[in-house]
Amino acid sequence: MRALCWEGVGRLAVRDVPDPAIRSGGDIIVKVRASSVCGSDLHLINGYLPAMREGDILGHEFMGEVVETGPDVQRIKVGDRVVVGSVVACGGCWYCRTEQYSLCDNSNPQPVFTEKLWGHSPAGILGYSHAAGGYSGSHAEYIRVPFGDVGAFTVPAGVPDDSVVFASDAMPTGWMAADFCGLKGGEVVAVWGAGGVGQMAARSAQILGAERVIVIDRLPERLATAAQRLGVETINYAETDVLEALREMTAGRGPDACIEAVGMEAHDVGPVYAYDKAKQSARLQSDRPTSVRQAIMACRKGGTVSIVGVYGGLVDKFPLGAAMNKALVLRMGQMHAQRYIPMLLDRIAIGEIDPGYLATHPMSLEQGARGYEIFQKKEEGCLRTVLHPQAA
Repeated sequence: MRALCWEGVGRLAVRDVPDPAIRSGGDIIVKVRASSVCGSDLHLINGYLPAMREGDILGHEFMGEVVETGPDVQRIKVGDRVVVGSVVACGGCWYCRTEQYSLCDNSNPQPVFTEKLWGHSPAGILGYSHAAGGYSGSHAEYIRVPFGDVGAFTVPAGVPDDSVVFASDAMPTGWMAADFCGLKGGEVVAVWGAGGVGQMAARSAQILGAERVIVIDRLPERLATAAQRLGVETINYAETDVLEALREMTAGRGPDACIEAVGMEAHDVGPVYAYDKAKQSARLQSDRPTSVRQAIMACRKGGTVSIVGVYGGLVDKFPLGAAMNKALVLRMGQMHAQRYIPMLLDRIAIGEIDPGYLATHPMSLEQGARGYEIFQKKEEGCLRTVLHPQAA
């Protein structure tokens, strides 16, 4: 089969690779119909997660058709059109039984790296380096999915592939970000990042009762899309001081909740950003915490900061004093896909959430390297590149 593979920092190529095969009784094989390029994939190709190997197949946000099942699979059938959560979960450990699926004890077969780095190993993630289990990803014609009965969900009839693909990752991540905020109705929520996850977090916050949602980014086309599609307020941080703007918009109080949906390669303007970028480039810190700092400083006293942007290691100048003295609640983590996906599929089916507009650049697998380039450089108003491995 053909697959988009990592060739080294910043380099991708389509290769012929062996077809996946059933290895365990709970496995399923999925013929990939749509596989989105996620912002966290950029951390891999740019070398910020040091557990990639040449030839690794990228991709973790996808949907497709089941073509083979292992002998222990009962719920999923051959021929089912399914969306698959990017986080691998066994369904039986204590964390899975308490619906904390991204903390699964049994789905990362290569836990040593993350145990040393973070103290414990979280769940495995499809197509997300050997730190996350070394699983082959979804930018391929076919993919093996472990624990298929736990991680794959049948797609409602009539929902297009390029809409439901985002129920794999962007939508459950955005929903969890808003869920972490503990909204009761009437709140002001600020969201850093107007990419796929940020926009889904904004929509989720609206559904969960936020009275006002403010989205922060620097790209006019993304901000315009968020305003037009979701009816949110926006701030362009390249033109406006974010902290001053949020204070003015909330009568000095600050947002009730702040969602960070950017991650370790956060962009900003000014000398602090230059400092962060230089330290990250020299590997003196692994992540750029620009958005996290702003979220903590902006949030009202007693508010909540929800972090779903991916971070891998250590950061400098973390405003711990502000978080402590303002009595902030900090919630963060990889999304618990299996907890949220069934509910989100129901909401897509009735039209309450329609993420299809995120798929601005549908492409064939052979165009994958160019698709990544467009997405990374934010060219042509790209929100998400979606690869179609079965396209000619």
